[in-house]
Amino acid sequence: MTNPVVRRADDVSYETVDAAEGMRKGVLVGEDEGAPNFAMRRFVLDAGASVPEHTNEVEHEQYVLAGEYTVGIGGEEYVVSAGDSLLIPAGVVHWYENDGDTEGSFICVVPHGEDEINLVE
Repeated sequence: MTNPVVRRADDVSYETVDAAEGMRKGVLVGEDEGAPNFAMRRFVLDAGASVPEHTNEVEHEQYVLAGEYTVGIGGEEYVVSAGDSLLIPAGVVHWYENDGDTEGSFICVVPHGEDEINLVE
């Protein structure tokens, strides 16, 4: 049986994302907290930051918390802002660009398992 978990914002540590200068990630709830199926992470994309084209082995569901930025998904570009939701299917090329003056942030939920990030050249 899985035990309930409540994590306070101050208890979440953030680390830089290797493939993306200006992006940080914090795991809100994941395997370390006993979540059996999914990891919920919060990403912060600094003003002026971008994430290069890449693919992932697992799907991503995202919910935009703050800011306005552009997401490329499978050859289409979308300007997203707080309250928008996204599905990025496994294996689909995607990227991020924050041309705004304020940071953007989003929740990203992924299934547990191996996830290989492949940069597109």
